[in-house]
Amino acid sequence: MTENAVAPERRIVILGVGNLLWADEGFGVRCVEALGERYDLPDDVGLLDGGTLGLALVPLLLGATHVLLFDAVAHRGEPGELIVARDDEIPGIMGAGKMSLHQVGMNDILASLELLNHKPQHFTVVGIKPVELADYGGSLTEKVQAQVPAALRLGVDELRRWGVEVRERQGDAVPRDVVISALSRERYESGRPSAEAACRVGDERFLARRGMAQQDADDTAGSAT
Repeated sequence: MTENAVAPERRIVILGVGNLLWADEGFGVRCVEALGERYDLPDDVGLLDGGTLGLALVPLLLGATHVLLFDAVAHRGEPGELIVARDDEIPGIMGAGKMSLHQVGMNDILASLELLNHKPQHFTVVGIKPVELADYGGSLTEKVQAQVPAALRLGVDELRRWGVEVRERQGDAVPRDVVISALSRERYESGRPSAEAACRVGDERFLARRGMAQQDADDTAGSAT
């Protein structure tokens, strides 16, 4: 770099993706929510609830020099196990990363950024293998919720490796609002009906029809033998 050259500005994005209504798929969003509540971060560090935005995330990541992603990842470990992947390691763990019907895989997002001639200097994923996804309207399972503090420590360690000053919030410091109020963890948990009051595994009318269809298929297969 020449003496008069200007160093590129650092722009860090901390991103959590996933569907809060699909149990452990909400892990990434709950992590960025908790990070905003518990830590003070510099102004050049953005916290983003990416939800199920998919390719709509691309313009939000353009220009980011560093990206820290929290997500539920179908890696090879045990359910509830955390994993950290960096840069070129990421495509290998995110290839099957479409955890819901609404999500676009992170590899698709990275490919779209490259098509636009942008690649973050550093990209790190803090992921967890989900325990449960099919609890529609449910929250994080106990095993995954218990790992959120450890995931935050991994994320904070990574930010500090990048030279970011991260401090635990003290006293009456105002937390960052990351998730809209209606979906904040406290409000979501207190307002969610019980499984008895609101079935989260599917409409019983649909399940009955599916059961009848399966019975018809079994009868047809039995008569053919």
